Amino acid sequence: MAQQRKRNPNGAGTITKRKDGRFQCAVYVLQPDGTRARKFAYGKTWAECDAKRRELLDKVDQGVPVPTRSARLAEWLPYWLDNVIKPRRKLSTYDKYEAHVRLYLVPLLGAKRLESLGVADIRRFLVCLEEKTTAATAKEAHRVLRSALSSACREELITRNVAKLVEPPRTDNRELKPWSLDETLDFLAASRKDPLYAAFVLAIAMGLRRGEIVGLRWSDVDLDGRVLYVRQQTQRRRGVLYDDDPKSRRRRAVPLPALCIAPLRWHRMRQVAARARAGETWRESDYVFTTRTGRPVEPRNLYRSFTPVTRSAGLRVIRLHDARHGTATLLTAAGVAPRVVMEILGHSQISITMDVYTHVVQDTQREAMSHMDRLLRRRPGRQ
Repeated sequence: MAQQRKRNPNGAGTITKRKDGRFQCAVYVLQPDGTRARKFAYGKTWAECDAKRRELLDKVDQGVPVPTRSARLAEWLPYWLDNVIKPRRKLSTYDKYEAHVRLYLVPLLGAKRLESLGVADIRRFLVCLEEKTTAATAKEAHRVLRSALSSACREELITRNVAKLVEPPRTDNRELKPWSLDETLDFLAASRKDPLYAAFVLAIAMGLRRGEIVGLRWSDVDLDGRVLYVRQQTQRRRGVLYDDDPKSRRRRAVPLPALCIAPLRWHRMRQVAARARAGETWRESDYVFTTRTGRPVEPRNLYRSFTPVTRSAGLRVIRLHDARHGTATLLTAAGVAPRVVMEILGHSQISITMDVYTHVVQDTQREAMSHMDRLLRRRPGRQ
């Protein structure tokens, strides 16, 4: 008589034979929410099923959560936003991600479970979204989904991130047409009497972002040492004006060009006069650029002042952010190394500097090859 197989001890799971001939094991495993639930696995033979049982028990011993039922994307994405993105990322980043989740990912992919989401599902989603919106929107939605699935991998809800296997849509880079040197000088001459003249000089000469300009404080400006510290930016989100870290959290100290010193001193004198006129209505703050009552300038109002001055000077209208591109153009044309340009502008990666200002690099390459022509030109009288 065959010896009966011994029962597994308590907590070690069970193995039974099903009516269809397969074997089934059941083990109590840890869930992501801290509770315990029964997890089933199947095998064609008892040995195959036992191997799966031991694998589940190993995860139990290590305290690794093993969900018995894969969450749907409509369940996981809001959890990811509230518990991963919101505590660790900027409010602007959270709002952007939340919009993509609410408008595109949940409506089109929300019914899919994490474990069953496949490459074809994501590819169809991107094609559909690109047809309904734009390639840029589809590309950003792909980035949000890839980040969410990476977090699911870290929490061991899935074993791989299928979004990484799908190539995002290609987008056409916006052609940059910053002002020439003559156009820049014409604008500076036309804006000299504007109350925000010093802000325009900082945007053009130092490439500061709009939020960095309006978030600048006098404690960040060392006029004697000719250094400007970019420590924060001012943004408006959800109807509230607030201070935040600079983009990519890159705080930096940048030498002040001599061109910026006089406008900043003049602006400080005007601010002292404005404080005296406002009297008790003045709201004391350390902001460099303020309203007539001392409150910080709205970021959008900087552009609203920039555009009329541009038109009055007879120049083509560009974005205020394009003045930042002009800074890089002038620096690169002057022979400044891209790494130095990157540090001045506060880019997070050198590739951003190189990609955005390719047209300037091409001009530099053309000049370099002209040197090669002169070097290799045949000497007179030699065949």
